[in-house]
Amino acid sequence: MPGRTKKKSKKAKNHEEKARSGKLKHLTPGEWFEKLVAVQARLRASKGCPWDREQTHQTLRTYLLEEAYEVLEALDTGNDAKFAEEMGDLLLQIVFHSQIASEEGRFTVAEVIREIHDKMIRRHPHVFGAASAKDSKEVLRNWEQIKAEERRSSKAKNESGDHAGEAQSLLDGVSRALPATLEGFQLTRKASRIGFDWDNVGGVIDKMREETAELEIALNDRDQRKIEEEMGDFLFAAVNLARFVHVDPEIALKKANAKFSRRFRAMEARARESGREFKDLPREEMEALWEAAKGAEEPDADPAIGVPGELAKAQARK
Repeated sequence: MPGRTKKKSKKAKNHEEKARSGKLKHLTPGEWFEKLVAVQARLRASKGCPWDREQTHQTLRTYLLEEAYEVLEALDTGNDAKFAEEMGDLLLQIVFHSQIASEEGRFTVAEVIREIHDKMIRRHPHVFGAASAKDSKEVLRNWEQIKAEERRSSKAKNESGDHAGEAQSLLDGVSRALPATLEGFQLTRKASRIGFDWDNVGGVIDKMREETAELEIALNDRDQRKIEEEMGDFLFAAVNLARFVHVDPEIALKKANAKFSRRFRAMEARARESGREFKDLPREEMEALWEAAKGAEEPDADPAIGVPGELAKAQARK
């Protein structure tokens, strides 16, 4: 009976698929990692994916940054499934870069893992060695000392390099490729670990006032070069303040950006509800809608406040 045989075959296939699925669920992290590496190697192979084969370290730079920021965004949502998914996307970037390097005979993903494994052992002598650390501050001080020793050792092995003969600095290791806020954060954090820091938050705020005054002078003089310099000093002071009060400036600014975007979109929606486009409103009415959008986010906001009422108030102030 052909029909019965076919049905039986389909049943067997389903059973095999379920069995295979059950086995996959019990794979170790290492086994899953090897499968991911194999997938990426297959995508880069001669009969793999055309897009994957075209990529280089340079073309992937944007994706590496994007995935890192998407991990942070997912973390803030509290959605574990999304968080895990985005970390997987970030991990893929590491595997992707390692695969390209392997094809070029430079290094493999195994070396990448070995490097970070050995580094973590080396930089935690208070856990894996005989050293001791009474608190996190001492851990960080030891960490910086170990890093400095590693850099000296590395340069001694390669005296013909571009930085041969240069004096060591505590700021070595801060990447210039970082976003400016993160670079400033890292620079001031490193300096603070040896005591080069403000005594209290008031000193940092005074510095911001000083930089504001200098920026105003540059603006009055209409000296564009000086304006840019003073603007940079002001932003650097703001980053320093964030670091001093234990706030990551990049994350804080990202949240501020999101808040502005959310309120601006709310203003546009409120304007449309009144039958007009936001871009066509007078400045005063725009300001009124901003206050309404802002107020709607406050815990004690009155939901009865409507768009027409806000616009009417703005008209009355004219």
